[in-house]
Amino acid sequence: METHINQRLVKGEDLNHHGTLFAGRTAAWFVECGFIAAASLLRPDGIVCLKIHELTFNRPVQKGEVVTFESRVVQAGRTRLVVHVHVYSRAGDVLRGFITFVHVDAEGRSTPHGLTITPETPEEAQLQRQASALLDQTYAEASHPG
Repeated sequence: METHINQRLVKGEDLNHHGTLFAGRTAAWFVECGFIAAASLLRPDGIVCLKIHELTFNRPVQKGEVVTFESRVVQAGRTRLVVHVHVYSRAGDVLRGFITFVHVDAEGRSTPHGLTITPETPEEAQLQRQASALLDQTYAEASHPG
C-alpha cells in the first residue's frame, strides 16, 4: 500500500480561540490528504467523500509545529475506498482516523471501481480489518437511517 506524505506548518490563521490548531482546519487537511491517496488509484473527478471516521485528537497542536499527514488506501469495497490518515509532529501523535470515499460516474451515481487492496504488512492487515468494520457499519447505517 502506497503511503502519501503531506506536511503543513501551523500558522496564526490556523489557530482557534485557545491558540491551538483549529479542528476544522485539521479536518480539511485530513480530508485533502485522504483524497490524495484515493486519487492515486482513481480519477480525481470520480471520487467523493462520504464519511470521516474517528477524528479524535490525542493532543493540541501549537503554532509553529510542522504536522505530517500520512495517508494510504487500506480497504476497497465494491464502490468505496477507505483511507487511513495518521497525523503527527515532532511533539508526538496528533490523531489517527479513517475516511470513506465513493467512486462515482459523471452523473454522481456510485459505480464499481474494480480495485482490490492487498495488505503487505501485519500493520496494514490490522488497518484493513478496522476499515472493513467501518465499511460494514457505514453500510448498516445507510440501510437503516435513524
